[in-house]
Amino acid sequence: MADRTITFTGEGPATAGTRSDEVVLAISPAFADFFSQTIIGLSHADVIRQILAGIEEQEVAARCIRVQHSSDLAVIAHAAARLSGSGIGIGILSRGTSMIHQRDLPRLSSLELFPQSPLMTLETYRQIGSNAAQYAKGESPEPVPTLNDQMARPRWQAKAALLHLKETEQIRKQARPVEVTPQFAEPTSEALGT
Repeated sequence: MADRTITFTGEGPATAGTRSDEVVLAISPAFADFFSQTIIGLSHADVIRQILAGIEEQEVAARCIRVQHSSDLAVIAHAAARLSGSGIGIGILSRGTSMIHQRDLPRLSSLELFPQSPLMTLETYRQIGSNAAQYAKGESPEPVPTLNDQMARPRWQAKAALLHLKETEQIRKQARPVEVTPQFAEPTSEALGT
């Protein structure tokens, strides 16, 4: 079965937001570009749709940017938070690893970190969006429940390293973050085999 697809159209340099009710979602250099799925095969389209739905359910605005100069999750998430009118941002890598960040925290700190991308579900991504939106409203939500599997790291480490290497190859060192708009496409009947 064919997956829903997503492309991001660029709209120029990302600027600081002025809305106090927004969350900025920052995607990594290869997200929905060089790669189209997370490390476990969740489509990037479904992941983004869930994060945005979680934000919208809290009646908070969402804005997307692409960070092109780094494949470091903390750098990506902190860039989102710095450009967000509320000071809250989400960063996500192509493999699915995610972070909720706040503008006034040190870059290597975060509000919530989701390092075990092989254990992430679409519901987890929706909850990440919801929690980020609640932080943007000044609330203190319960952290998103996460699974922990001691064997996930050794089982997925080689693939994660390869994905990170490919992600890093997509970096444009001097590039500034750009505003992007997600464009979703549903599978065609031909792709579905009907």
